[in-house]
Amino acid sequence: MLFNSLDFAIFLPLTFFIYWLLSKTNLRTQNLFILIVSYIFYGWWDAKFLILIFLSTLIDYSIGVGLNYYKKDFNRKILLWISICLNLGLLGYFKYYNFFLDNIKTAFSFFGNPIGIDSLSIILPVGISFYTFQTMSYTIDVYYKKLEPTKDFIAFGAFVSFFPQLVAGPIERASNLLPQFYTQRTFSYHKSVDGLRQILWGLFKKMVIADNCAKYANLIFENSNEYSGSTLFLGGVFFTFQIYGDFSGYSDIAIGTSRLFGFNLMKNFAFPYFSRDIAEFWRRWHISLSTWFRDYLYLPLGGSKGNLSTKIRNTFIVFLVSGFWHGANWTFIIWGLLNAIYFLPLLLTNNNRKNIEIVALNSSLPSLKDFFKIVFTFVMVVFSWIFFRSENITHAFEIINHIFSKSLFTIPEFEGIKKSIYLYLLLIFFISIEWIGRRNEHALESLGLKWNFFTKWCFYAFIVFLIGLFMQTEETPFIYFQF
Repeated sequence: MLFNSLDFAIFLPLTFFIYWLLSKTNLRTQNLFILIVSYIFYGWWDAKFLILIFLSTLIDYSIGVGLNYYKKDFNRKILLWISICLNLGLLGYFKYYNFFLDNIKTAFSFFGNPIGIDSLSIILPVGISFYTFQTMSYTIDVYYKKLEPTKDFIAFGAFVSFFPQLVAGPIERASNLLPQFYTQRTFSYHKSVDGLRQILWGLFKKMVIADNCAKYANLIFENSNEYSGSTLFLGGVFFTFQIYGDFSGYSDIAIGTSRLFGFNLMKNFAFPYFSRDIAEFWRRWHISLSTWFRDYLYLPLGGSKGNLSTKIRNTFIVFLVSGFWHGANWTFIIWGLLNAIYFLPLLLTNNNRKNIEIVALNSSLPSLKDFFKIVFTFVMVVFSWIFFRSENITHAFEIINHIFSKSLFTIPEFEGIKKSIYLYLLLIFFISIEWIGRRNEHALESLGLKWNFFTKWCFYAFIVFLIGLFMQTEETPFIYFQF
């Protein structure tokens, strides 16, 4: 079920109404209702994959119980590796089987020994990369005794399948979200209204910014051999805003929806395109995944301890694995490698923790120095997204080769460029609102709260009007559903 669909527009208020009616009953009934509606939400796409998410839930719940039962380190370690291998095994089969098979076949053919193994027709279950990482964090935390294992299967099942963040995150830690299923939730008007504001801005990001940028990004990338370097670079910019509006828009809707039900999810984006270097960008982009890799991969590898070569090795491993997590294509691995290379100078000069606070924290505008740093970082990010968006590595290098040519200094031209003027105005509006709200949890958190009633509601109505005016006629899935 898509957040930007009529189905969800009916599903959400109906679920909200029944949920708070059940608040008068016991907590277990309320959690059971969350579990049921979450399975309905996920099964709306393809009901047969409910078996997969139930299996993942059952495995890690049982292993959590086992980790509490067994006291010997050897037995507990075996249970931990069973959890990791089964979760990564499921993820590897559905997401990476054909990728590895195709590369093995290519390697054998290169050495003159072709093999005749056919690829399988495998449908990737929506959200599998997200909920497998979420359940693994539970068993790892229980193993290291950072978290008490739950004995409540319903609460654990609701935690794994919690519908707002099930298919595209944030990737919640059990230590944050699971305890919220043990606590009685009470309706909060303030929290619900703030949640609705965040949902509104998330829908604007997705349906206005992302979907309209996608229209031109797709046109340019799919016909890249026909366009100049300037047009291709502009296509990269369109995709840069598309993926941010799409993914952070989903996160805003997920977090806002959770607040309607009395839950607090972790912040997943912190205005990353206002970053002054690539390290700051990665502290602000897909925070739940970045911190997951930090805590469960980078630190166990030794983190920043040890000599410089160890730090560099660990950094490259994290970025490469992060790229591979995104998809079974060498373009994602090169994307991760490129970001590691971007990060390397900051690591070598110990400047990777320089820009911690949000830019222009105590002023309305950035300094000239910060402005140029933001622009430079943004351009670096645009080039990395070219690999992310391209069909394959050859396609990516062809685009970059055309960009670094004399045609970069020509006026961009593509079909419908005159009609696209509205998009530049929308982007200016979007960037302005994000800049004003950059100090908050989301852009609309405090914007307009001190305005008079009429002005405030005219502003909200204007956003709704823009959504209605510029939304696509067909439902468009979120980009990260494929991951």
